[in-house]
Amino acid sequence: AEEVQQQIIREVFHLVLKRDDHICNFLECGSLFGGSDYKLIYRHYATLYFVFCVDSSESELGILDLIQVFVETLDKCFENVCELDLIFHMDKVHHILQEVVIGGMVLETNMNEIVAQVEAQSKLEKAEVSGDARGAARGVWSWHVWGTPRIPR
Repeated sequence: AEEVQQQIIREVFHLVLKRDDHICNFLECGSLFGGSDYKLIYRHYATLYFVFCVDSSESELGILDLIQVFVETLDKCFENVCELDLIFHMDKVHHILQEVVIGGMVLETNMNEIVAQVEAQSKLEKAEVSGDARGAARGVWSWHVWGTPRIPR
């Protein structure tokens, strides 16, 4: 599975890299995934390429906008994102992406809301590292208990 994933990444990289910047940002790629229902949608920012693989039901322009939101959010969180941020802070990048999309469903496109959620998570992590996690954990636990509906007996 790992070898197949790496092969797909290499092929996508070569397909996208050889395209001229003035060509459309949509690329049919069904042969890579064993079906004709998939396409690559990408944006090129300086030295970074952001590529999403979607099925034919997705709006190409909607995905381009989603990539724009993702990149601008990365810029806000990392203060001018670069390759090194993506390499050395992959967990934070994944967290940001999961605030935007999870399970193929777009959850949030408001950059301020995404940044606020990422900052809140960062505060919880810092509190946990500093040993003050009891209060944060207690707060999360009490929300969970209060948020749980009671089942009548």
